[in-house]
Amino acid sequence: MSEDRTFTDVDRAKQRVRERVWDVLDANNAVHDATAHGRIPNFVGSQEAASRLGALPAWQHAGVIKSVPDKAQIPVRALALAEGKTVFMAVPKLADPRPFYLLDPAALTIPPAEAASSRVAADIAPKVGVDALQPVDMVVLGSVAVNRAGVRIGKGAGYSDLEFALLSEAGLIGDHTVVVTTVHGLQVLDEDLPATTHDVGVDVIVTPQETITCPSPHRPSGLVWEHLDARKIASIPVLAARAPAR
Repeated sequence: MSEDRTFTDVDRAKQRVRERVWDVLDANNAVHDATAHGRIPNFVGSQEAASRLGALPAWQHAGVIKSVPDKAQIPVRALALAEGKTVFMAVPKLADPRPFYLLDPAALTIPPAEAASSRVAADIAPKVGVDALQPVDMVVLGSVAVNRAGVRIGKGAGYSDLEFALLSEAGLIGDHTVVVTTVHGLQVLDEDLPATTHDVGVDVIVTPQETITCPSPHRPSGLVWEHLDARKIASIPVLAARAPAR
């Protein structure tokens, strides 16, 4: 079976999991927006999950946080800024030569809870290139589904995996970096989940009620160019600038 066919089959299997989880969350009134299929769920209890994350030693020792911009992780970003941690997150679709927003808590002129909103951050935070970033102590991901082995399924756009790969190739993510996701308990599945070699696994899952440590999650060491088509590469300046000849 070709790599293209395998990737297509895995992608379809992931979508079936997403649809199932979105439906379960809706049925249990576990999300703030029941129409948000296609997105990272803005789950009920995200504040409690952020507080649980904030009690972990790995969080307390972290000074630089790379976070997704999703609504479910606003409490995590707000907590980080309130505690004086540097936070950065990607420009939408990485569609800028300087593809990250950098939130410096020392430079904020508004409360951390406001600055943590992705829309506000886009207005107040400078855009920076990969070369302007510091080594990352913790990566915070959103998920649609995740299992106890740390296999994660996002919303399907693939940008979190690309960001992770870019920072890994730049030496900003290493063995010391802890990868976490905050989710509702209904998003944690006791089953094998489909994955490809470019997918980032998580070290820790935090729900409002539970902290789960995952054994030896998969981490790509860099970009998997054969999983990127020409259109995707051309739409992301930082990829287009370093793409190998085909």
